[in-house]
Amino acid sequence: MKELRLMKGNEAIAEAAIRVGVDGYFGYPITPQSEVLEYLMLQKPEERTGMVVLQAESEVAAINMLYGGAGAGKMVMTSSSSPGISLKQEGITYMAGAELPGLILNVVRGGPGLGTIQPAQSDYFQAVKGGGHGDYRLIVLAPNSVQEMYDFVETGFDLAFKYRTPVMVLSDGAIGQMMEKVEVGEQKKRLTDAEVKERCPWATTGKDANRERNIITSLDLDPHQQEVFNHKLQAKYKEIEKNEVVLEEIQTEDAEYLFVAYGTSSRICQKSVQLARAKGLKVGLLRPITLFPFPTERLKELGKQVKGILSVEMSAGQMIEDIKLAVECNVPVEHFGRMGGIIPSPEEVVEALEQKLK
Repeated sequence: MKELRLMKGNEAIAEAAIRVGVDGYFGYPITPQSEVLEYLMLQKPEERTGMVVLQAESEVAAINMLYGGAGAGKMVMTSSSSPGISLKQEGITYMAGAELPGLILNVVRGGPGLGTIQPAQSDYFQAVKGGGHGDYRLIVLAPNSVQEMYDFVETGFDLAFKYRTPVMVLSDGAIGQMMEKVEVGEQKKRLTDAEVKERCPWATTGKDANRERNIITSLDLDPHQQEVFNHKLQAKYKEIEKNEVVLEEIQTEDAEYLFVAYGTSSRICQKSVQLARAKGLKVGLLRPITLFPFPTERLKELGKQVKGILSVEMSAGQMIEDIKLAVECNVPVEHFGRMGGIIPSPEEVVEALEQKLK
């Protein structure tokens, strides 16, 4: 039976991890996501479900623990914030290269460098374009509420195991720290070893006379074989782009102008749409929920309808590049953003629309 809780975003994603039957969490504290690890430690999920919760000695150690757990076919996750995710990039690309499922939470803060602990969206390139070395992609989910922080744990693991790939939940310091009502689901049991073997025949689950030896690695020194493998990965990413795009539209039916925003910025833009329409401006909002795969085709369609598009981001402008590629220069695309941890106001967004596009 579902129940209603008042929780922070960071607490919600931690509670979801326990309730969906995650096998292990490996993390390291960093503001503004430290509550994920703290909440898990306080809840003692090893007593509730047998879930392992471990504070690693570093972000590098945490991501490699994720690699090991995923290699055994287990549901494992980690979380961090911007500089910590940078440290995890080597392990993330290893997981992509080994085709291992796992869930990674980034509660983004302002940068570059150590920057600030305030919320930002300046990790879009890092998340969506790969971040580490090699030709790989992550599935990237962008919540804009505490409820979605909770929901995207199960969604993320479903996608990770479906495609054997790491999945990132790209949140930010505002959503991680805000408190909202959350509907939490019933407790699920962790999979048994037999169920893990059935779901993940590729996993390293120990000696088994009924199958060949399993070896998981991202290393192949034969360039021809490595090229074949890379083609396989690219085909998988094309399949993800075809099947897994998720978006939300608000008042786009008659829109003459369009805001495109995700996460916290999309919440701001919902109010901006109301303010703009009160001034006689027919404005709609497209919110990408999956940043990869990006809603390219729908944006292309809307680009033929509207007079201009404003990309609203808490950054210097990163997602705007994907918007421009989607509309193929058929409509003006401008950017409005605040940086350094400052959240824009709805009024600022409307003013930017009037100045840059109308």
